[in-house]
Amino acid sequence: MLKVTRPRNLSAEVQLPSSKSISNRALVLAALSGGGIGLLSNVSDCDDTRAMVNAQCIIHNGQCTIHNSQFTIHNGEGARVIDVGAAGTTMRFLTSVLATTPGTYILTGSQRMQQRPIGPLVDALRQLGAEISYECAEGYPPLRICGRQLHGGTLRLAGDVSSQYVSSLLMIAPRLTGALRIELTGVVGSRPYIDMSMSMMRHFGVETRWDDERTISVAEQKYVAVPIAIESDWSAASYWYEIVLLSPEFHETATLHGLFSDSMQGDSAVADIFARLGINTIAMARGGSSEGVMLQRQSAPPARIEWDFTMTPDLAQTVVVACAAKGVAFRFSGLRSLRIKETDRIAALCTELAKLGVYVDVIGDDVMEWAGPDGQRQGPVSYMSPLPGTSIATYDDHRMAMAFAPVAWTLGSIVIENETVVSKSYPRFWLDLQEAGFEAHPLPLPKGGEKGMENG
Repeated sequence: MLKVTRPRNLSAEVQLPSSKSISNRALVLAALSGGGIGLLSNVSDCDDTRAMVNAQCIIHNGQCTIHNSQFTIHNGEGARVIDVGAAGTTMRFLTSVLATTPGTYILTGSQRMQQRPIGPLVDALRQLGAEISYECAEGYPPLRICGRQLHGGTLRLAGDVSSQYVSSLLMIAPRLTGALRIELTGVVGSRPYIDMSMSMMRHFGVETRWDDERTISVAEQKYVAVPIAIESDWSAASYWYEIVLLSPEFHETATLHGLFSDSMQGDSAVADIFARLGINTIAMARGGSSEGVMLQRQSAPPARIEWDFTMTPDLAQTVVVACAAKGVAFRFSGLRSLRIKETDRIAALCTELAKLGVYVDVIGDDVMEWAGPDGQRQGPVSYMSPLPGTSIATYDDHRMAMAFAPVAWTLGSIVIENETVVSKSYPRFWLDLQEAGFEAHPLPLPKGGEKGMENG
């Protein structure tokens, strides 16, 4: 447990972590090109990326090094066992990669990972000729995968399932015999992540195209081994936007290095969202391109805000908590995919916000709505007046910890359980907070260990 205390003054100049979304795609594409990890610079040092590197070491008999790490190959019943832990991106990308890689593999993960559905991706790969079976529950990891040559064809996928299924299939498409055509039905969610995958595939020499708003085609072709530098993570930037928003003084700023204004990351939309809340994003140009931004409060936030997170679900927790702590009523839609993330993020947000006297209404699986501190329904805790001993459970979800930490500005301090979960995407988060002026002190665990861990 970690107690985070607000600073007297904010002094934030932050080198943000590399994008794990770009890093994991780059690792897959570099391997498929035959060039390997040596093509990549500024690779993320987070848990998800380490899981992908670990997997590639196992696939290639341990012949790779990164972050000065060494990995052990495990064998079980004639199969190589790859445990990705809680890394959802790695699980989904590797399912397709291993289906096209000779050998037999057991692909598994944490207890929560074994509760996250993967059936739509497995069904799609089976249509392409993949040999995949479930080791335990139907539709969920762990998987037994026997890699082989797969053929192309036409796949129909629901557009509102995880975009990682689509990206996973796209990245192996050039290796198939014949072209792959993916038709998306219904609402297409998280499209920026699909576009990111297609853009990176083009970087590695593969042509991709949207035939129309719902159909993607990739012909059989070969990847080209080319270097790539990984930009910093706009998702990580969102917590600093929240910090500036919640700061009590208008003059507080934060400088974030490593961000590109022409980013391929859909989460760069965080600048547009927080612009509506009164935060100005000022690009800092070096050598003709933007390599960072300065955040500055320029106006008071509105009384109410609406936003559709269909394309940027990973920003939802930050914005929900920021608005709640600032007293900004909201109606947020496009949240369906939050149910199948590291935890059920909608349920987790509602549970933890209620501890702070914020009572959010959930409409279906898609919408969260809050009437503000004066209009909300009454509950046992007054608005922003948590009971003594209150702590925030993180549910093995890195974004829960980082979204709630800035609320120290509002409360004076806040206690975060299982704070080490930030290593999944932003290992230096607590150090960066301290360097910006916040205090962060470990607390002894309550009897029985971390509360909230049962939900992880």
